[in-house]
Amino acid sequence: MKLLIVDDSLLMRKAVERSLAGKNLTVVGSAADGESALQMFSESLPDLVTLDISMPKMDGLTCLGEMLKINPAAKILMISSQTDSVTASEAMQKGAAGILGKPFSSAQIQDKVDEILGLPKN
Repeated sequence: MKLLIVDDSLLMRKAVERSLAGKNLTVVGSAADGESALQMFSESLPDLVTLDISMPKMDGLTCLGEMLKINPAAKILMISSQTDSVTASEAMQKGAAGILGKPFSSAQIQDKVDEILGLPKN
C-alpha cells in the first residue's frame, strides 16, 4: 500500500515514517505544505495519507477536501495538535478516516492506521 506523509515539520514527517516502518506501506511522498501534498497525491494516488491540519499555503482541512475530490476512496488520517471537538468534527465531516492528536506514540499511530485500514489488532 502507498503512503503519503504531509506535515510542515520535518521531524514529524520522519516520526510518522519511523512509526509506520514495520507496516506494509511504501512511502510515495513527503510534503511540507498542502499545495505540494495535493500535487504528490494526484501523481501517486496513495492508499493512505497522514495529513497535518495547520500548514502553510493550504491548510489540512482544505487539502483533505481536495484530495477526496481526486480519490474519494483514499484513507486520510488527520494528525494535529488541534484536536478540539470542533476541528475533529469538521475533519470527520469532510471525510477524514480518523484523527490523531500530537504528540503521539508509535503504538498509537500504528493502532489508528490498523483501524483505518481494517487490519486486525496486534
